[in-house]
Amino acid sequence: MEYQLTIDDIDSSLVFMYTPVTEEGVKGEPQCTMTDFVKAGTPSVSNVHVVGDTVEDNTIKGNGKYFGGKEGLSKFQWFREKENGGFLLVLSNSTQYTLTKEDVGWCLKFVYTPINLEGQEGEVAFAITEAVRKAPPKVFDLKIIGEAREGSKVSVTATVTGGTEASSRVQWFKASSSEFVNDHELEALCTSKVSKTFRIPLGAVGCYIVAKFTPVGPDGEMGAPAYAILGDVVETALPPSLNFLTVTGEFSEDQMLTASYGYVGGYEGNSLYSWYLHETEDDEGSPLSEASGLLQYHIKKEDVGKFVSFKCIPIRNDGIVGEPGVFMGNDRVTPGNPKLLSLELNGEAIEGTTVVANRRYWGGEEGDPVFRWVLTSSDGTRNEIDGATSSSYSLKCDDIGFYVSVSCEPVRIDGVHGSLVSTEAIGPIIPGPPACRSLDLAGSMLEGGRLTSHAEYTGGIKGNCIQQWFRLHDDGSKDELIADECLDLVLADVDCRIEVIFTPVREDGVQGSPKSVSSDIILPGEPKGVSLVIPECIEDNEISPIKAYFGGKEGTGKYTWFRTTEKLDNLEPELVASCSEVVGETLLYKPSLVDVGFYLILCWVPTRCDGKTGDPLMAITDNPVMAAFPSVLDVNLKKTSSDLYSGVGIYYGGYEGSSLHKWYRESSDGTRICIDGATSSTYEVADADYSCHLLFGYTPVCSDGVIGEEKFSEPSDIIFPEQLKIETLSFKGNQVERETLAVVQQIPRNETQEHIWGNYKKEIKYQWFASNGSGVDLSFEPLATECSRSYTVRFEDIGRCLKCECIVIDVFGRSSESVSAVTSPILPGIPKIEKLEIEGRGFHTNLYAVRGTYSGGKEGKSKIQWLRSMVGSPDLISIPGETGRMYEANVDDVGYRLVAIYTPVREDGVEGRPVSASTEPIAVEPEIYKEVKQKLDDGSVKFEVLCDKDRTPKKAQVMGHLERRILEVNRKRIKVVKPGSKTSFATTEARGAYTPPFHVELYRNDQHHFKIVVDGDNEVDLMVQTRHMRDLVILVIRGLAQKFNSTSLNSLLRIEA
Repeated sequence: MEYQLTIDDIDSSLVFMYTPVTEEGVKGEPQCTMTDFVKAGTPSVSNVHVVGDTVEDNTIKGNGKYFGGKEGLSKFQWFREKENGGFLLVLSNSTQYTLTKEDVGWCLKFVYTPINLEGQEGEVAFAITEAVRKAPPKVFDLKIIGEAREGSKVSVTATVTGGTEASSRVQWFKASSSEFVNDHELEALCTSKVSKTFRIPLGAVGCYIVAKFTPVGPDGEMGAPAYAILGDVVETALPPSLNFLTVTGEFSEDQMLTASYGYVGGYEGNSLYSWYLHETEDDEGSPLSEASGLLQYHIKKEDVGKFVSFKCIPIRNDGIVGEPGVFMGNDRVTPGNPKLLSLELNGEAIEGTTVVANRRYWGGEEGDPVFRWVLTSSDGTRNEIDGATSSSYSLKCDDIGFYVSVSCEPVRIDGVHGSLVSTEAIGPIIPGPPACRSLDLAGSMLEGGRLTSHAEYTGGIKGNCIQQWFRLHDDGSKDELIADECLDLVLADVDCRIEVIFTPVREDGVQGSPKSVSSDIILPGEPKGVSLVIPECIEDNEISPIKAYFGGKEGTGKYTWFRTTEKLDNLEPELVASCSEVVGETLLYKPSLVDVGFYLILCWVPTRCDGKTGDPLMAITDNPVMAAFPSVLDVNLKKTSSDLYSGVGIYYGGYEGSSLHKWYRESSDGTRICIDGATSSTYEVADADYSCHLLFGYTPVCSDGVIGEEKFSEPSDIIFPEQLKIETLSFKGNQVERETLAVVQQIPRNETQEHIWGNYKKEIKYQWFASNGSGVDLSFEPLATECSRSYTVRFEDIGRCLKCECIVIDVFGRSSESVSAVTSPILPGIPKIEKLEIEGRGFHTNLYAVRGTYSGGKEGKSKIQWLRSMVGSPDLISIPGETGRMYEANVDDVGYRLVAIYTPVREDGVEGRPVSASTEPIAVEPEIYKEVKQKLDDGSVKFEVLCDKDRTPKKAQVMGHLERRILEVNRKRIKVVKPGSKTSFATTEARGAYTPPFHVELYRNDQHHFKIVVDGDNEVDLMVQTRHMRDLVILVIRGLAQKFNSTSLNSLLRIEA
């Protein structure tokens, strides 16, 4: 064992103490020895060095680490290097030295002589610096002089060392605050320059002015910059005004004028701009509204000869208005030189057309331009056209084959001429298109008349001209007609006009412009019946006579129908009226049953739409009216009773004879079978008709024997037997919890119901309901999953009434009416516990819980008792105080089965039969098991425990009253030892073998305490820090004491002996 002496040990004696301790932790008597007084070492110093930059005006410091007792008045010296290599003393008795101008370029030496308190000197140590460097330029006393106002001049003054003020640089900034940290918070107002004066600009208003002064030496070396700030915020003192105003640009037509100005007096707001037009230089002028608020103006044609001015009213951002400035143009606006921007010919080079010279003029007010039209032949010969001086020219027949062009000389209104501009020639000019000079119509403009057209053609040799005829209606529509030079007028032309369109066509196929002419309105002819025919007449078939009319648009004619027994050859109106009967007065007539076998005559008086009538026309049928083919309408069947149907229908077709009736049975797949023997108009249902439809068939037969087509009624509804019925429902079984109720239904006692119950019942459906209470007016809610004939009464049903609804369904899928029965309020059953089990992992440190299914009314305070059961023994050991549903196991349970006896008790105190459940034998927790087995294998173990000598209730849990003890356990005995101290030896407080009545007791309410009982007079209470340690101690003790136990703990722990 070693110890390093320190300065604190000087003049002191050291004591070394040795206390022997056994492996078991038992301490013996301590032994000690003392040293002589410790002396100080010889003074010395190490790690001598100089701290600081060796730059002119800097202060450097010499340091070193002293050793050798307490330091006295050590010597410190500074030497400067000389030219001959020696050193000159410059300072004594100080560890610090300020470098001067004389030190520049030389090294310094720091010498340290260590001396202790007794005055003993040690060996001298020193350190030499690098050569001292010249200091960079510096600036002192930097200030800004001047007023903090917009437009004021300010300047800086400063004292410069290591350089000259003249070569130093100054840069001006503005800052939003009087306190700033670095350049990033500043905004430059100018670049770095030598000038030290500065005029405060508008942009600095509201900010602080900052000057950055960078000192510069003669050799150009720059020192650290310094900053100065003007104490006040820059204010504006100038009213808004203009320091200059001008307009640039040429005062000439179509030119752009641009105004510019200089603003001073704070921050500019929305200054006002306006342009004016003046007739003279002295008048006020009229504002040019389109240029208001703009700094530019585009001179228009209307401004020629006038003066243009610009006015600016300066306005500061706070709304203060300054004096306006006006700029007046020196000269009037001059017009541009006349010129043509474009000139082109519009029109086709065709004989008879007019070509026009379109131009775009520029240059003041246009006067009368000079036009010249020129014809150019194919060989290039040009001839000016006499008399053609306007902007348009009509091409003549003589111009065919030539090219035409035009030239124009622009002229301003004041007579100034511009440059001559010519177009390119167009052509050659070709002949004009064919045309029709005149077109007219001739003929009678009356229905049945003929119209003829006459046309006069011009435009070269006539080819195959096109002539079209149209019928024009009052609504503007027209129909094209097929005709050549003549048109025959028909009824469709009446009240219309006839139009002829003539399209001239030249011999070479070129078409000219069409020309048209229209006639007067075509008049109608006299009304006349041309023909009248009556077709074959059949009963109830409407007769539509075939007639032909002439004489304009037909109106509503007069029609009279006569019935006669004989066919008349002479159809004179008087004769017909005397021997016939009038039966109708409309154009259409439908013969009825009474007309069968008679002849019909029609008298027609033709009438024009304007009411004018013509001569009457008559016609007679070739044959008498025939009867209609026999048929039957509205065939249907009716249900007259539960098993009887009747069929009906309406006969048509002359007089009915012996019509035929049949009944049919139709199955679900559409198969139709005639029922034998069913030939009357009524039918009684049989069993074979069930699930089928019935149909009634009616075959009409006329009195003359003609048989018509059989017609069927619509199928009846599906034929079903009488519906199944349930008379009553009743319950079988006790109306008590856990009991099963069964439903019994009673059917009506009659032959029909017994027959259909026996032959057509398919299934019976049940639905159980539970009431919401047990009062007089019960309401029920369905039990969705309870749809069987029986029902097991549950706990929730106690006090409620149960209802069962029953319906029966036949093989046809029909449901009977619902029948129900209601129980009396359900009573609780005898208390019972089922599926009782104990849950837990099986180790002595686990928590165990008892689980089971209770029934028998609402559970009250059921009884639970936890017990232990030795494996192979029927005896049960009660665990005192353990009557809850949860039980926390401990080391006492190791090797035993845990048993829980559950006695169900209803809330009214009625008890049921007790039921028990048990676990497998409780095992030791695996981690503890490993430790116990290891210590049992060792055979001798020591544990450090605590002993509470004062077990009063208030002090039992206070760690300050606990004393340390050593618990020694081996295969023969147990011993509790109080360890020794510096003033006392170790003592044994309890000792004993494992022979009875030796045992170890637990405290169930304290997981740290346990009691070792040696005999009736010798016991000790011990405590450990954790439950884990307590279980480990107890299991080891019981394992070592196993030969004295009736049951081997090794077998409980499953440890091989």
